[in-house]
Amino acid sequence: MQSTLTSKGQVTVPAKIRELLNLHTGDKLDFQIEGTGIKVSPARKKGTLEELMNILPRATRSHTVEEMNEGIARGACDGGS
Repeated sequence: MQSTLTSKGQVTVPAKIRELLNLHTGDKLDFQIEGTGIKVSPARKKGTLEELMNILPRATRSHTVEEMNEGIARGACDGGS
């Protein structure tokens, strides 16, 4: 995909890329120089706890403290993998 650099140094991010990266008006982008090219990626947002919690899917059911402790113990026994 290509985009043209304007006289003001602006570039339009193609619609397909905006969709794939879930970019919206006002979002920030990070630019990194890699060899003779650049890597562009969405800037990491420093959101609120509520925004961060919404990143993960909602649990389909609640877990008891005993179930959580068992899961932690299993993880510790498996070496965390």
